[in-house]
Amino acid sequence: MIELELVGVRVELPANQPIVLLREREGTRYLPIWIGAVEATAIAFALQGVDTPRPLTHDLFVDVLQEMGAGLAAVHVTELRDGTFYAELHLTQGDDTFTVSARPSDAIALASRFEDVPILGAEDVLEDAGLEIDDTEDGELEADPEEEVREFRAFLDDVTPEDFKEQ
Repeated sequence: MIELELVGVRVELPANQPIVLLREREGTRYLPIWIGAVEATAIAFALQGVDTPRPLTHDLFVDVLQEMGAGLAAVHVTELRDGTFYAELHLTQGDDTFTVSARPSDAIALASRFEDVPILGAEDVLEDAGLEIDDTEDGELEADPEEEVREFRAFLDDVTPEDFKEQ
């Protein structure tokens, strides 16, 4: 597993489809994952420190975990199958550990509400869906991330399960 950093939420144009953008901590690959508007809002609120008058669903889940004495140890983006990303929540409660299947958008929305919860991606997911974008010396991206995302979207539109079979 490769540690990823949550860059933020973007909107892919012209479809106005939200994506969450992850980046390798020790590399140049980015991982865009298309998500729903509700999850995009939840992640953006957490990153911006927005405090809502009533808890959002992900805030409620965090409250439940804390009341149960449980914690979120890590989020793993485990698989890309038929154009759909899969993830797992790695939870702890005392000496017990639990793994729960989750949508990556929900898992990332939860991780964004905790400090120091690592988001990890499987190497094969990054090989299949990662975008190589080199940073320049001044920290600016050499490639246009939106163009890279459009190209990745076109790839996902045309990819078939047979493309991933071993030769």
